[in-house]
Amino acid sequence: MNALVLSAIFGVVMMFSGAFIKKNAPVKVIGLIAMLLLLLVNYLEMQGKLLFRFDVSNFMAFDSYALFFNGVAIFATLVYLLLTYSEMEKVGKNLAEYLALIFFITAGIILTTSFKSLLTLFLGIEIISIPLYILTGADKKNLKSNEAALKYFLMGSFSTGIMLMGIALIYGAQGTFFIDKMDFAKNAQSALQIAGMLLLLFSMSFKVSVAPFHFWTPDVYDGAPTVFTSFMSTIVKVAVFAGFMRLFGGVFEALQNTWGLWVTVMIAVTLFIGNITAVFQQSVKRMLAYSSISQAGFMLLAILALNDTAREGLLLYAAAYSLATIGVFGVLAKIADYSFEGFNGLAKHQPVLAFTATICLLSLAGIPLTAGFLAKFYMLKAVVLTGKNLWLVIFAVLMAAISVYYYFRVIQAMYFKEGSAPTIQATVLEKYILIGITILIILLGVFPNILFSWLYF
Repeated sequence: MNALVLSAIFGVVMMFSGAFIKKNAPVKVIGLIAMLLLLLVNYLEMQGKLLFRFDVSNFMAFDSYALFFNGVAIFATLVYLLLTYSEMEKVGKNLAEYLALIFFITAGIILTTSFKSLLTLFLGIEIISIPLYILTGADKKNLKSNEAALKYFLMGSFSTGIMLMGIALIYGAQGTFFIDKMDFAKNAQSALQIAGMLLLLFSMSFKVSVAPFHFWTPDVYDGAPTVFTSFMSTIVKVAVFAGFMRLFGGVFEALQNTWGLWVTVMIAVTLFIGNITAVFQQSVKRMLAYSSISQAGFMLLAILALNDTAREGLLLYAAAYSLATIGVFGVLAKIADYSFEGFNGLAKHQPVLAFTATICLLSLAGIPLTAGFLAKFYMLKAVVLTGKNLWLVIFAVLMAAISVYYYFRVIQAMYFKEGSAPTIQATVLEKYILIGITILIILLGVFPNILFSWLYF
């Protein structure tokens, strides 16, 4: 709760700092200090120490799972800010406004991971989405950015309407918005609640770019400024999955026989479309957009399994995927040419960038000794433990094998092809952060209990 209040306050502070502070250096310092404070108060709340208390028992539940997810999201956002400040300055002069929007998105993330009311879920999703529409179109002189923002806004508006309709139908069936007071086991075949549940499933699938609700993703990720694509494809996505797990692993679990088949088909289609389409991309940025679709398919396995292994695995996947993708986009921002040829010979000219990109791509591919391998293993194990849909586990492994091809294309270009494509020199701080990301990815791949020990505080 403390992090939620402070993130909203810090968003307002950043807005006013943009009006009164003309230089970016003090704004950067304020933003970093504010994000560190968010991380600190979230940690203190995990220890049961609150700066202030509000009675939100009917609307939000700040349990260990929600607080841990918030901690992962805030830490990933801190790493993201440290790595991308210089890139944000290149997008426009409004650094303070960009930071204000990021803090508001953080507030939405905390609402989404800890809701107990469907209205709170809706508010969280919208507080995340509306600033993202603005950030997508932040590069005002770029027509692709403008097009991406418009497409994202229109498609997002339709999904919002679908979500509201689903909430309305569930309210009509249950007579309440509070998930603790709902009983789906009784009268499970009610047409109202089944329709409402499916509409919520479809609208949240849109937010995390699960097929067949993924069509906006490649164009929006490709058109948005690279620095903001990194944020929306990582931290935002895993936060919505946390809300997904709270909703479908809680109140909707009684209807799993109804929505389980839908989710199974969506996982298979998402993995197939994401991986097969990524193979044919000629732009690394667009390839990463389709890669994010396939990663969403793996995370959706946790929603299908709904057991302790799935919940733990989703936490590990959130950390592994966020760190790896932020690292890759951090390297991509230093490359002038986003094609695969733009990476030719990068290892010779920028060894730190090439090494970081390699470890991050290996993690995304699920190669052993990286966090991505264990994250995928937990997802597959969770489904195996259910004793159902074993064919889906085999299919997911095959799709993961296909993903190795397009990730290794980048590694091959960096280490085994000659070239001297122009790059932007990374600062010493950025290099240290990239090395830190690689160390964290390997540590989580070898010692995952570093992460899980925080969950059972």
